Amino acid sequence: MIWQWISKLASLKFTLVVLVLVGTGVIISYRSEGTTTWALALPLFLFSLNLFAAILTNPVFRRQMPLLMFHLALIAIVLLVAVGRLSYLKGRIELAEGEEFSARLAEVEKGPWHWGQLDQVSFSNEGFTIEYAPGVQRGKTVNSVRWRDEQGTEKRGVIGDMVALSVHGYNFYTSHNKGFAPIFTWHPDAGGPSVAGAVHLPAYPRHEYSQAQTWTPPGSKSNVWVMLQFDEVILDPEKASEFRVPTEHKLVVRAGEERRELGPGESIRLPDGVLEYNGLRSWMGYTIFYDFTLPWLLASGVLAVGCMAWYFWRKFSVRPWN
Repeated sequence: MIWQWISKLASLKFTLVVLVLVGTGVIISYRSEGTTTWALALPLFLFSLNLFAAILTNPVFRRQMPLLMFHLALIAIVLLVAVGRLSYLKGRIELAEGEEFSARLAEVEKGPWHWGQLDQVSFSNEGFTIEYAPGVQRGKTVNSVRWRDEQGTEKRGVIGDMVALSVHGYNFYTSHNKGFAPIFTWHPDAGGPSVAGAVHLPAYPRHEYSQAQTWTPPGSKSNVWVMLQFDEVILDPEKASEFRVPTEHKLVVRAGEERRELGPGESIRLPDGVLEYNGLRSWMGYTIFYDFTLPWLLASGVLAVGCMAWYFWRKFSVRPWN
């Protein structure tokens, strides 16, 4: 009875059904905005089951070692892809210059089996440079970062769009999103501790003419609208330039009926506290990616290619007729 079920699982008809399910899962994953992990992972598990049953029922695999190893490597690849879909993480964060990562992501997409150690990741943005060619053609990003590795040792280095910071299995890359971040200190009247933080204005130069943001100080009930104004040409389309914070600027702050233009060190009184402007910095957007299966996928792929080359070399190698 068991052998009959194994034979059915190994049949080409079941293979065709599984391939249709895999194709359907791929289409659903690309077209759906919701979580579609199982739509692709389940057909992949069925595909690996089909391959394993074929190995058990087909004696040709047991007679030819390279063919057997190739199909075992193929099973490993299919299973690793399925597990990767169940345990991966993709996310996005923004950090102001000097700000430390706090494991709070602006956007996140992850599999149901993701049990990573994102809360143990410790790194900070130490500033970045981006050179632009004439015509505002963006060059590479050079971002200095400071972090602690898995042993707790503090390190410093440089990352970019193609060079990642890898810590606890997570890869952090710089993105095209960056901009300006006014730094404030909030002094509440309630007597609690003062809180310093950054307000990230819309990405620059994508939103060059809308550098404004509305936010609420922590613990306050007052909405504050801030707008950055400056006359400098930061990225000159006529010549090579570099992204930087403007040398001179004004920060327009509006809270209720009151409107003020603040410089560094100046403050504005709100109904429940005092908001002090400390200065202007930059912020950088990062993309985060986690998938522990990638090294194993590479090893399995190399093994599969090597076994297939071994199989065809034995099949077509020159042999004497006598």
